[in-house]
Amino acid sequence: MKKALLIISFGTSYQQTRQKNIDACERQLSAAYPDRDLYRAFTSGMIIRKLQKRDGLQVDNPRQALERLVNEGYQDVAIQSLHVINGDEYEKIVSEVSAFSECFQRLVVGTPLLNSFADYQQLLIALENQMPPLAADERVVFMGHGTSHHAFSVYACLDHLMSSLNFPALVGAVESYPEIGHLIIRLGRQAVRKVHLMPLMLVAGDHAINDMASDEPDSWRSQLEAVGISTQSWLQGLGENPLIRQMFVQHLDAALQSDQQEVV
Repeated sequence: MKKALLIISFGTSYQQTRQKNIDACERQLSAAYPDRDLYRAFTSGMIIRKLQKRDGLQVDNPRQALERLVNEGYQDVAIQSLHVINGDEYEKIVSEVSAFSECFQRLVVGTPLLNSFADYQQLLIALENQMPPLAADERVVFMGHGTSHHAFSVYACLDHLMSSLNFPALVGAVESYPEIGHLIIRLGRQAVRKVHLMPLMLVAGDHAINDMASDEPDSWRSQLEAVGISTQSWLQGLGENPLIRQMFVQHLDAALQSDQQEVV
């Protein structure tokens, strides 16, 4: 039986960060399942079109990738999402996959990074592993993407957990709550002198480069420095963290084991 491993991410048009994050995740997942042939798909049509036009690089969207696997005769397909939350992008994947449920003997989808409370706990360990040594008046601020989907609560939940455990970090989101303004107020109350800015995203792409670390007046860096808090930006996506990559491996392994139990 032909087996495939399809790894689906939002994608990025930045070659270097793609190699450091998406490629690294794909390598670690592929090494965990050497009996499966590796395939890639991006959920962002904008990025797919940009890569095709600019670089002549063809990347499938999830539907195209699944059609390709059908045409190439695969019967057992394991899919792992590299998304952080159970939001719109992940729901797109689940919807696309459901349309192909009759096309394969086995079709399994692993959950995003934050899917259970155990994931939150494991993520804190992974994040601590990449954080620099901090003085008493320093904090890390993680920038999440944010979403209009109800899964936006993930960011506030993670931030609350950090606070309850006295973890020296805060979490905000570019496109939803918690907003940077809320974080600035809290940092002021804590008399924080310096903030280390890190993306809470798979890749350090546009949001990390422009909304987080740029000199633009509305960037997080500029807003923090405007109130007297010095900053240091770390353009490192979550995919560069081997502990986070291993979380994706564990999620796919759990999905495969659960599917096997159902089959039995």
